[in-house]
Amino acid sequence: MLIEILAMILKAVFGFFTMLLLVRVAMRFMRISFITQLGQFVLTTTNWAVLPFQRIVPSVGKLELSVLLPAWLLQALLALILALLSGHRLGQPVSVLLGILSIGGFELLRSALYLLLGVVILGAVISWVNPYSPFAGPINALTRPFLTPFRRILPPISGVDLSPILLLLLLQILLYVLSRVQGGFSYLLFV
Repeated sequence: MLIEILAMILKAVFGFFTMLLLVRVAMRFMRISFITQLGQFVLTTTNWAVLPFQRIVPSVGKLELSVLLPAWLLQALLALILALLSGHRLGQPVSVLLGILSIGGFELLRSALYLLLGVVILGAVISWVNPYSPFAGPINALTRPFLTPFRRILPPISGVDLSPILLLLLLQILLYVLSRVQGGFSYLLFV
């Protein structure tokens, strides 16, 4: 029971920092200002992981690899810690390394999909409750590129935008497929 509680705490802490790193990547990619309170919080809480990598890892266009790399490594480290806590004997070092890096990549992608899912839901709620909220601008900027293709397919009906529902459905399908594919890589840790 204590190991399960420790695993839950580790998942929460690693997940929190991974989400913040993904928010930083998204804000930079979408050119959303970091001058806001949210932007300053994201920068302050992620600089410890990003600054060492900024010196050696280049950006590719608007995509900051120096932020994605620590997020991926955090998820890979979490996969290793959870495998060690499971009590099972780990396999060959190369197999374990491939396994934790693969699982870390899948978990990073899963976190990104959950982040997008949460931002879409938050954007929908804000648009109903207070569309002039200071968070409405950044949230709309983050979700607009993902909602635009669905808005072309299904325009607003009587002023109600149903595109978030279609995007949420697609995200749920992607999360389901991703969990099935990821399960196939767990065996690498114990082979």
